Amino acid sequence: MDQQATPQQTDAAASDNDRPLRVALFTDNYGPGHSGLLYAVQFLEGELLKAGCAVQVVAPACDGPNPFRDDQNRSEYRLKSMRIPRVPVAVADGRGFEKALDDFAADPPDVIHVHGLGAVGLLGVWAADRLEVPLLVTWHTDFEAYADHYAVLTPFVGAYYRLLKVAAHGMKRPGLQDMRRWLRVKWWKRGMSRRNVLNAARDMLQAADLVTTPSDKTATRVRELAPSARIRVVPNGADALPPAPTTGKLPPAASGPRILYVGRIAPEKNIQLLLEAFEWVREEIPEAELMFVGDWKATGGRLEAKLAMARRKGGVTLVGQVPRDELGPWYASGDVFAFPSLTDTQALVLHEAAHAGLPIVSVDHELRLVIDDGVNGAIARPTPESLARQLVMLIHKLQDPAFKAAAQARSREMAGWWTIANQSTAILDLYRDLAARRPIEDSMKATPPVGA
Repeated sequence: MDQQATPQQTDAAASDNDRPLRVALFTDNYGPGHSGLLYAVQFLEGELLKAGCAVQVVAPACDGPNPFRDDQNRSEYRLKSMRIPRVPVAVADGRGFEKALDDFAADPPDVIHVHGLGAVGLLGVWAADRLEVPLLVTWHTDFEAYADHYAVLTPFVGAYYRLLKVAAHGMKRPGLQDMRRWLRVKWWKRGMSRRNVLNAARDMLQAADLVTTPSDKTATRVRELAPSARIRVVPNGADALPPAPTTGKLPPAASGPRILYVGRIAPEKNIQLLLEAFEWVREEIPEAELMFVGDWKATGGRLEAKLAMARRKGGVTLVGQVPRDELGPWYASGDVFAFPSLTDTQALVLHEAAHAGLPIVSVDHELRLVIDDGVNGAIARPTPESLARQLVMLIHKLQDPAFKAAAQARSREMAGWWTIANQSTAILDLYRDLAARRPIEDSMKATPPVGA
């Protein structure tokens, strides 16, 4: 015999539907260094607060940029952390994770959203499992490209081990139950191997109710690594930057065509490839300039020395770090944006460059969210010769005013598809479906908004 809801139950259900959606964002990267992942999380956080959600950020303890600190609908749960040389963010080391799990159980959110698969990400996965809360994981980092890096970070190993001990007594999701076998092999005594790191990522992805990725490229990587994961492509949003700074210096005038690189300057970004390609470009266009905007001195070692040597040879300008809100004029000063990296999962700098109307030359044929090959950019092979040829070709084509106008318009049009508002609307819809336990279809392709 069916039971009818009592008036009290009906009133409680209505009240539950009226209250703000409560979302917990778990991230290993919330400062103090600047990164695309940090901005992606904070962009989403700001839009969720605008939509009336109650947001809790779970992150390592650090002093970092925090624009929403005083919002009354927002709270933070900071975990004990430590700094590691040459790692730009604070790293949670596992201390206090057991207490954190108990605290989350006292007041569980409606949805847990894990950004990345470090120690805090793993904590979010287990919190969702223990509390039986819907779990969304966003894959921000190419773990295959960075697996060796993660494998040697001792604090990550300690954090993983603490969590494994905590969770070994009652993991519910089948994908997480397999991870208990790690307690028997004593891998923490010798560090995590590349295989163990990737297996951890696989288990976490397959345990999620949904995995979102910022690009088609990343969706393919997730499917290869975690075949049974449920995947939806939702590009991270990026808006146009202010055209003029309120403070700070303006870029110097260019004496010739300016090739621009903005972003983190590190070996994994393939900076050496761009330097070698630029030597070829200068042979074809002697007045060309290559400008790097980013903290080039933080790289240290051989790459810093090579950048300094390239500057001495001529044609290379090393600007240093510029605050993100001040970058608009620097993008506007360029003629072509060069993107030599193969390890990015989306690259918000490409979107910022496209918002500024810049044509783009990239070596990553899988990242095309803001590149229409032959219209507003070109895709080169990852060799100095190919990258140089495409840069020279595009610089020459931009001398045609009609081509230049069409390229600028196409860049701005494509960048307009992937705004912060569009991304947050898509994510909020997914939160509501997850909280209501509604089925969500997989989608391995980024889909521009209707009417685009």
